[in-house]
Amino acid sequence: MEPILAVFVGALFTVAIYLMMSRHTIRILMGVMIFGNAVNLLIFTAGRLTRDVPPIIPAALDVPEIATANPLPQALILTAIVISFSFFAFLLVLGFRAYQELDTDDSREMRLAEPKDDPLPPLGY
Repeated sequence: MEPILAVFVGALFTVAIYLMMSRHTIRILMGVMIFGNAVNLLIFTAGRLTRDVPPIIPAALDVPEIATANPLPQALILTAIVISFSFFAFLLVLGFRAYQELDTDDSREMRLAEPKDDPLPPLGY
Protein backbone atom coordinates (compact mmCIF):
# COMPACT_ATOMS: atom_id res chain seq x y z
CA MET A 1 0.00 0.00 0.00
CA GLU A 2 2.83 2.43 0.79
CA PRO A 3 4.45 2.23 -2.69
CA ILE A 4 1.09 3.04 -4.28
CA LEU A 5 0.68 6.05 -2.02
CA ALA A 6 4.27 7.14 -2.77
CA VAL A 7 3.48 7.18 -6.50
CA PHE A 8 0.24 9.06 -5.81
CA VAL A 9 2.09 11.64 -3.69
CA GLY A 10 4.60 12.12 -6.52
CA ALA A 11 1.74 12.64 -8.97
CA LEU A 12 0.12 15.20 -6.64
CA PHE A 13 3.40 17.12 -6.32
CA THR A 14 3.79 17.08 -10.11
CA VAL A 15 0.29 18.43 -10.70
CA ALA A 16 0.68 21.05 -7.97
CA ILE A 17 3.96 22.39 -9.33
CA TYR A 18 2.55 22.44 -12.87
CA LEU A 19 -0.46 24.47 -11.70
CA MET A 20 1.64 26.87 -9.62
CA MET A 21 3.78 27.67 -12.68
CA SER A 22 0.69 28.97 -14.50
CA ARG A 23 0.14 32.68 -14.95
CA HIS A 24 -3.54 32.59 -13.95
CA THR A 25 -4.33 33.24 -10.31
CA ILE A 26 -6.99 30.56 -9.89
CA ARG A 27 -4.65 27.86 -11.19
CA ILE A 28 -1.94 29.03 -8.81
CA LEU A 29 -4.41 28.80 -5.92
CA MET A 30 -5.47 25.29 -6.94
CA GLY A 31 -1.79 24.32 -7.13
CA VAL A 32 -1.18 25.62 -3.61
CA MET A 33 -4.17 23.63 -2.33
CA ILE A 34 -3.05 20.42 -4.03
CA PHE A 35 0.51 21.00 -2.80
CA GLY A 36 -0.73 21.22 0.80
CA ASN A 37 -2.68 18.00 0.41
CA ALA A 38 0.37 16.29 -1.10
CA VAL A 39 2.52 17.32 1.86
CA ASN A 40 -0.10 16.01 4.28
CA LEU A 41 -0.28 12.68 2.47
CA LEU A 42 3.52 12.50 2.41
CA ILE A 43 3.71 12.96 6.19
CA PHE A 44 0.98 10.37 6.68
CA THR A 45 2.73 7.84 4.43
CA ALA A 46 6.11 8.44 6.08
CA GLY A 47 4.59 7.55 9.45
CA ARG A 48 3.88 3.93 8.36
CA LEU A 49 0.44 2.66 7.53
CA THR A 50 -0.46 0.26 10.33
CA ARG A 51 -4.19 -0.12 10.74
CA ASP A 52 -4.43 -3.30 12.79
CA VAL A 53 -2.70 -2.29 16.02
CA PRO A 54 -3.67 0.90 17.89
CA PRO A 55 -0.91 3.09 19.39
CA ILE A 56 -1.59 1.93 22.94
CA ILE A 57 1.15 0.51 25.20
CA PRO A 58 -0.01 -1.79 28.02
CA ALA A 59 0.56 -0.47 31.56
CA ALA A 60 3.03 -3.24 32.43
CA LEU A 61 5.37 -2.46 29.52
CA ASP A 62 7.63 0.50 28.71
CA VAL A 63 7.88 -0.38 25.03
CA PRO A 64 5.21 -2.08 22.87
CA GLU A 65 5.83 -5.74 22.04
CA ILE A 66 4.70 -5.44 18.42
CA ALA A 67 4.78 -2.69 15.83
CA THR A 68 2.02 -0.17 16.46
CA ALA A 69 0.60 2.78 14.58
CA ASN A 70 2.49 6.04 15.02
CA PRO A 71 0.17 8.77 16.37
CA LEU A 72 2.62 11.66 15.79
CA PRO A 73 2.14 11.97 12.00
CA GLN A 74 -1.62 11.90 12.48
CA ALA A 75 -1.43 14.75 15.00
CA LEU A 76 0.87 16.72 12.69
CA ILE A 77 -1.53 16.24 9.79
CA LEU A 78 -4.52 17.46 11.78
CA THR A 79 -2.63 20.65 12.55
CA ALA A 80 -1.39 20.98 8.96
CA ILE A 81 -4.92 20.62 7.57
CA VAL A 82 -6.12 23.58 9.63
CA ILE A 83 -3.11 25.69 8.68
CA SER A 84 -3.32 24.86 4.96
CA PHE A 85 -7.07 25.56 4.86
CA SER A 86 -6.64 28.95 6.51
CA PHE A 87 -3.73 29.77 4.18
CA PHE A 88 -5.85 28.77 1.17
CA ALA A 89 -8.78 30.87 2.39
CA PHE A 90 -6.49 33.89 2.79
CA LEU A 91 -5.03 33.42 -0.70
CA LEU A 92 -8.50 32.96 -2.18
CA VAL A 93 -9.71 36.26 -0.70
CA LEU A 94 -6.49 37.97 -1.79
CA GLY A 95 -6.86 36.64 -5.33
CA PHE A 96 -10.53 37.62 -5.51
CA ARG A 97 -9.76 41.12 -4.28
CA ALA A 98 -6.97 41.48 -6.86
CA TYR A 99 -9.40 40.33 -9.55
CA GLN A 100 -11.96 42.92 -8.43
CA GLU A 101 -9.41 45.72 -8.52
CA LEU A 102 -7.61 44.80 -11.74
CA ASP A 103 -10.35 43.01 -13.74
CA THR A 104 -7.95 40.20 -14.67
CA ASP A 105 -6.52 37.02 -13.23
CA ASP A 106 -3.49 36.99 -15.53
CA SER A 107 -0.33 37.72 -13.56
CA ARG A 108 1.32 39.39 -16.55
CA GLU A 109 -1.45 41.99 -16.67
CA MET A 110 -1.21 42.65 -12.91
CA ARG A 111 2.00 44.67 -13.24
CA LEU A 112 0.75 48.06 -12.02
CA ALA A 113 4.12 49.30 -10.80
CA GLU A 114 5.74 48.85 -14.21
CA PRO A 115 4.97 51.17 -17.12
CA LYS A 116 3.21 49.53 -20.05
CA ASP A 117 5.75 50.81 -22.61
CA ASP A 118 8.75 49.17 -20.92
CA PRO A 119 9.79 45.80 -22.32
CA LEU A 120 9.14 42.69 -20.26
CA PRO A 121 11.97 41.34 -18.15
CA PRO A 122 13.77 38.29 -19.54
CA LEU A 123 11.38 35.34 -19.43
CA GLY A 124 14.03 32.69 -20.04
CA TYR A 125 17.73 32.05 -20.32
